[in-house]
Amino acid sequence: MERGNRTPVTEFTLLGLSDLPQHQPFLFVLFLCMYLITLAGNILIISVIKADHQLHTPMYYFLGNFSFVDICLSSVTVPKLLANIFSERKSIYFTSCIAQLYFFLLAATMEDLLLGVMAFDRYMAICNPLRYPVVMNSRFCALLVASCWVISSLHALIYSVMASRLPFCGSTTICHFFCDIPPLLKLSCADTTTYELVIFTEGSLVVMSPCLLIIVSYVWIISAILKVPSKEGRRKAFSTCSSHLMVVILFYGTAIFTYFRPSSIYSLDYDRVVSVMYTIVTPMLNPFIYSLRNNEVKGALWRVTRRIFQKI
Repeated sequence: MERGNRTPVTEFTLLGLSDLPQHQPFLFVLFLCMYLITLAGNILIISVIKADHQLHTPMYYFLGNFSFVDICLSSVTVPKLLANIFSERKSIYFTSCIAQLYFFLLAATMEDLLLGVMAFDRYMAICNPLRYPVVMNSRFCALLVASCWVISSLHALIYSVMASRLPFCGSTTICHFFCDIPPLLKLSCADTTTYELVIFTEGSLVVMSPCLLIIVSYVWIISAILKVPSKEGRRKAFSTCSSHLMVVILFYGTAIFTYFRPSSIYSLDYDRVVSVMYTIVTPMLNPFIYSLRNNEVKGALWRVTRRIFQKI
């Protein structure tokens, strides 16, 4: 059912995180610092992996791609958020909104699929160490990453086309700091049951398939680790997987809370906080959670730094 007369929409207004003037300077400094840390941390990880030959393994190949996607995910939303904080007209053109939605979904879905690929990599390394070098060769790893990009692009395209066809009849104020599916559905004056059904079916398939792969992989991984006779061997194996599990829990917890529920229970304040977690906080923390606490990465960072100073 439509809730009013359809009128062409040329732009939206992004409400942001807070409309209180006294909060704006603090929010600007906070999110600018977080964005710079995200860029610095992930660029550092990519650079170290590329520069150190000891990290030219499937695990770090996937991790380098994951860091690149983290940069993309933050860059889709944070610059516009910072620009709107001190802007009188917190507007975004309709086409720019759809483009932002597309690239956000592309990056978010890519992270989802890469987490599944990384779980499969850990399964092969721990449960099938003899077959690992044969199966996880460079060509197969590149094919996995390329497949993830193709699936992510198609997934993002479906939702972007759907969003571009939504009718908007009344307010054009998006109660969010970027263009995302839940606030756009809330704003639409059409019956969004079909759109929600697509989210729960196609969206569940794309998002939860890697999650299922992760669960199955870790059931086998934990079973294999428990059979290791050495306590030090078990500790090292668990240490290798713990960072990945932390990122998985953080990513899927926020994604499920935000997307896989009816729009009738959509909560503006809670969803904006959760969105900050997976678009800004998580990409900033991932280099520390997943890499900088890793002895191999820290050793590689030291070797690269030493080579740089030797050249100077």
